[in-house]
Amino acid sequence: MRLAGKVAFITGAGAGIGRASVILFAREGAKVAAVDRDPVTGEETVALAKASGGEALFLRADVADAGEMEAAIEACVSRLGGLHVLFNNAGIVPGGAVEVTAEVAWDEAMRVNLKSVYLGCRFAIPHMRRQGGGVIINTASVAGLVGVKDRAAYSASKMGVVGLTKSIAIDYVTENIRANCICPGTVDTPSLQGRLHATGDYEAARAAFIARQPMGRLGTADEIAALALYLASDESAYMTGSAVVIDGGLSL
Repeated sequence: MRLAGKVAFITGAGAGIGRASVILFAREGAKVAAVDRDPVTGEETVALAKASGGEALFLRADVADAGEMEAAIEACVSRLGGLHVLFNNAGIVPGGAVEVTAEVAWDEAMRVNLKSVYLGCRFAIPHMRRQGGGVIINTASVAGLVGVKDRAAYSASKMGVVGLTKSIAIDYVTENIRANCICPGTVDTPSLQGRLHATGDYEAARAAFIARQPMGRLGTADEIAALALYLASDESAYMTGSAVVIDGGLSL
């Protein structure tokens, strides 16, 4: 019960890393607000968390809409009794080099991947300050640290997440608010599965992703969730401003 007595707010909760984190955090004693745009998948996540013996509730929000994010955080605080851990996890993975990236795709990457992190932190930090501290975890990417082919908008947005995380860490370190980000490599999630099928040759695309991994396999959502749990817990109390790589050696 590493998060006993804590309240966690997790975005992108309907699938993948978000779903795995909701279930794990709830199992470890946290009361969890599972946040997603899709009420069907979000409620499925909550049901799974409760089935594992945890406590969770679903909150619908577009994470890049200021009004909806503020309302969701206020609902979390009022219904669950506080906000100790903010996990800004929601994101999208647009492809393409810069010259073929449409302006609308660029704007959407910045909106979902970066603006949502800003909004979550902006509205959560006042609550954390009032209760004497808190923990912020942001999902960045290995693409936020090194160059990745055909990921111009995605890489730029995730590099922004790394920079924003470090800025928040130094701005609030004296208020007992810690901020770290996770930089995953290729993780086998429904999002990845959709992109693999969209290529028209699923097996070849999957093999290509695996071939670039020095470990010879993809990561799992549960592995990323386990890292998020560590960052959320008191075990990482001396960590802030870190961009933690978990990529199977991809960035070596």
